[in-house]
Amino acid sequence: MNDVLNALQVVLDERKHADPGSSYVASLHAKGLNKILEKIGEEATEVILAAKDAQDDCTTKDVIAETADLWFHCLVMLSHLGQDHTSVLAELERRFDLSGIEEKANRSQ
Repeated sequence: MNDVLNALQVVLDERKHADPGSSYVASLHAKGLNKILEKIGEEATEVILAAKDAQDDCTTKDVIAETADLWFHCLVMLSHLGQDHTSVLAELERRFDLSGIEEKANRSQ
């Protein structure tokens, strides 16, 4: 799975400086962080709606597709900020053996 994230990161890095007229990713970067964040908000809403529908329809196909869209736009945001998925994975790994209660308590310290 990490291979897909690594390959996607290479593409995101390449397209960050590409012609905005030829690349969706480049067009997002050209429009700036606020546009990228707007897309993340839209995609998060679509995930929520798809999950609600999945609960009623007993299908998760749309939830998976919308979650992929959300993750993709989050990766674009990280790229825009000079970060990548490895930082997120490292943070998840750091939290792995912590309870959620303990992790939240540590944030306030």
